[in-house]
Amino acid sequence: MQLRYNYRVYPTPAQQDALARAFGCARVVFNDGLRIRQSAHEDGLPHVSDGELSKRVITEAKKTPQRAWLSEVSAVVLQQALADLNTAYRNFFSSNTGRRKGRKVAPPRFRSRKDNRQAIRFTANAKFKLLDNGRLRLPKVGDLAVRWSRALPAEPTSVTIIKDAAGRYFASFVVAAPDQPLPPARSEVGIDLGLTHFAVLSDGTKIAAPKFLRRAARKLRRLQQNLSRKQPGSANRTKAVVKVAKAHARVADTRRDWQHKLSTRIIRDNQAVYVEDLCVVGLGRSRLAKSVHDAGWSQFLAMLEYKAARYGRTFGKIDRFAPTSRTCSACGRIDGPRPLNIRTWTCPCGAAHDRDVNAATNVLAAGRAESPNACGAQVRPAPVPAQRREAGIHPDAACSTRSVEGTFAL
Repeated sequence: MQLRYNYRVYPTPAQQDALARAFGCARVVFNDGLRIRQSAHEDGLPHVSDGELSKRVITEAKKTPQRAWLSEVSAVVLQQALADLNTAYRNFFSSNTGRRKGRKVAPPRFRSRKDNRQAIRFTANAKFKLLDNGRLRLPKVGDLAVRWSRALPAEPTSVTIIKDAAGRYFASFVVAAPDQPLPPARSEVGIDLGLTHFAVLSDGTKIAAPKFLRRAARKLRRLQQNLSRKQPGSANRTKAVVKVAKAHARVADTRRDWQHKLSTRIIRDNQAVYVEDLCVVGLGRSRLAKSVHDAGWSQFLAMLEYKAARYGRTFGKIDRFAPTSRTCSACGRIDGPRPLNIRTWTCPCGAAHDRDVNAATNVLAAGRAESPNACGAQVRPAPVPAQRREAGIHPDAACSTRSVEGTFAL
């Protein structure tokens, strides 16, 4: 499995200038390649091949007075900028033809020097090197000081130098890390994600939502008001922009650290983890958009998925249209929708349920039903006899749209 390991780096002022040149050259090569392909498409000419594009915007461009300064940076950085352009085109074409699933991908756009995030990539061909004194040697940049928070599990295949909006520099190494199966665990868990409680587990555990963005709202409001009073284009406005970016970076870093610890604990303690396949993009357009984005569900589910694959656990997503909040986990009876203020309810079979715990229990049952057993066959729950008044009615007829009651737990 290929993983990324990020470390903070501290370049000197001279090294910052060298990185700024590399960022700018990579951006120019990307934009030149995009401009050539757009012009060829508008003129009805054949698609410019990768080799021809590299020859025109790098090899031949270095010989011209307008682009002679491209020789000041590593050639691998320029080649990787074109590789990013080719990847963007492939994703765009695959999305249009239907080979790429998910949201539609827009065509490549020109990169701006005012983008908050700048990045360049060095592959093994660039001969970057990790020195014995702990520094990272990059061609035509120098030896960067790295804060090693942990050791790399293997030799890195590439490194990406990133400058974020807060002015911080990071080195992101791509490493082929071996799988590390954990000892088998006896428990399995279903997770119901929400807003009041970030996650409710099928064993009854409720994890409160930390709401990092909400907690930092007062400080962010003050910094953004201070930014709005600065004169556009002034040095004070530039300083205020960095202060706002640092405040947002602190929120994002805190959220990521908390989710890493929570996801690791869940994967370590359970053999199988099942969650709902939430449409976070759609929920992010609702009136609860700020709370949805503050929760960071997509990032958390991605952590669970890759950690389960690495540590030998089972991870599954159930159908997003499953009525987990309205189904009795004891008898399987599906009731109609309930107001969000009803947090507990009693089924006609006599079972009393907590709304969120019941939903998590149903997520676990649905995940087990959709998971293959040891022989490779699908495991299905035993049929539940329908009530007389429900006979002849399709079980999904009462719910034509997905119930988001468990998700919007207020």
